Amino acid sequence: MYTLSQLSPIEIFEGKIVPIGYLCSRIKVKSNIFISHSNAATTAISSSSRKDNPAIYGRLTGGAAVPERKLTRAAHMASANVGETDDRISRISSTIRVIPDFPKPGIMFQDITTLLLDHKAFKDTIDLFVERYKDKNINVVAGIEARGFIFGPPIALAIGAKFVPMRKPKKLPGKVISEEYSLEYGTDKMEMHVGAVEAGERALIVDDLIATGGTLNAAIRLLERVEVTVVECACVIELPELKGRDKLGDKPLFVLVSSSI
Repeated sequence: MYTLSQLSPIEIFEGKIVPIGYLCSRIKVKSNIFISHSNAATTAISSSSRKDNPAIYGRLTGGAAVPERKLTRAAHMASANVGETDDRISRISSTIRVIPDFPKPGIMFQDITTLLLDHKAFKDTIDLFVERYKDKNINVVAGIEARGFIFGPPIALAIGAKFVPMRKPKKLPGKVISEEYSLEYGTDKMEMHVGAVEAGERALIVDDLIATGGTLNAAIRLLERVEVTVVECACVIELPELKGRDKLGDKPLFVLVSSSI
C-alpha cells in the first residue's frame, strides 16, 4: 500500500505548488494505481488505463516527440526558474497536453496547441519571458524552427529586438550559413540567412522545449561563428532527465516549467 505522497511529491492546488501530503497524506491506494493531477484535481487511474490519459505522463509541452519510458512514479510539474507560488506557472502547465503514440507508437507528442488556445496562458508565457529580458540589452531573438517561431516574435516585439528564424535546410531563400547537429536517429542541419545578424550583437535563443539539447547547441554555435554574443537560451519546458542543459556549455538556460516522469 502507498500513500499519494509516495507516488508524487507535489500537487497544483489553488494555483500553487504544494507537497502532495498537504492535501491527502492519509489517503491510501492500491500499488497498481497511478495518480494523475489536472486542474488541481487528484484522480486515481488504474495502470491498465494510464496510457489513455495524457496527464499521467506529465504536462511537458512543445510538440516535440519524446520516446516513451516506463513510469516509476506519477508525473509532476514544477517551475524551474520562476517562483513556485506564481499562479501563472500552474496556469501554463495546466493547458499543455501529451498525445501518446504520435506520430508513431512509443512516442509521446508534447502538444502546445492547447496552450495557444488559452489566451491568458499564452499571454502569461510571453509576459514571463519579457519580464526577464526587457532590460538585458538584447538585439536579436533567434527562434528555432518551428515552435520557436511561435514564442520568439512576440518576445522580440516587446523587448525591441529583431527576430531571426533558425530554419531547417532549404527553407530560407537567400544565402545561408549552416550548422550540423546530431539526432538520436542521424544528423540534421540548422540554417540562418547571411547578414541577418551582425558581429557584436546580443542574442536570445528561443524554443518551446529542451530535451537532448542538440538544436539549441547548434543555434549557439551558428550565432557564435558570426561573433554574436549568446546571452541566454529560453524554453517553456525542460526535460531534465535527458540532460540537454549539459550540451549548452557555459550558456545559461531559462525555463518556465521542468517536468519529471
